[in-house]
Amino acid sequence: MKNEVKIRIATIEDAKSLLDIYAPYVEKTAVTFEYEIPTLCEFENRIRSVQKKYPYLVAQVNGKIVGYAYVSPFKERPAYDWAVETSIYVAEDERRAGIGKMLYEALEKCMSEQYILNLNACISVPDGEDEHLTYDSVRFHEKMGYRMVGEFHKCGYKFDRWYNMVWMEKHLGEHKTNPEKVKRFDEVINTK
Repeated sequence: MKNEVKIRIATIEDAKSLLDIYAPYVEKTAVTFEYEIPTLCEFENRIRSVQKKYPYLVAQVNGKIVGYAYVSPFKERPAYDWAVETSIYVAEDERRAGIGKMLYEALEKCMSEQYILNLNACISVPDGEDEHLTYDSVRFHEKMGYRMVGEFHKCGYKFDRWYNMVWMEKHLGEHKTNPEKVKRFDEVINTK
């Protein structure tokens, strides 16, 4: 029997498990441009900060957290309220099992309920794949319906080499005059 994946809202108590998933990305990859693994306290504060307005989701298999996804503001100005930046991390031994897709689908459902229209992904890319970075994230986002909108060259330095950044986007709805006011995530879940 196949293990069932459960998607749920993250809690502060999940921070250690999430940090354990994130740490190898910091130490071994250029997926994130952080050089140092955040402290547990800092990671807890990041979760709290996101959850003031947006969802922070985790995926579990047999009770073990195997991935997480969240969004953050694209920019802080009010005109950008309908746009967010997406982030996703899946445990090393759980990649390519469909967990990322499930997390992003759940995240998109939440965003639609909040009246978010634009999902933006800022993704590090190599000039050529290496041991620290591949094009997997770009390919994943393409499969999820994102399209490429721009590239910045040699803007991130990690592991003694320069990496590029690309922006990809996905629209969740129609961009009309007088759009629905964006709701906080707690407003959405409290009405269910």
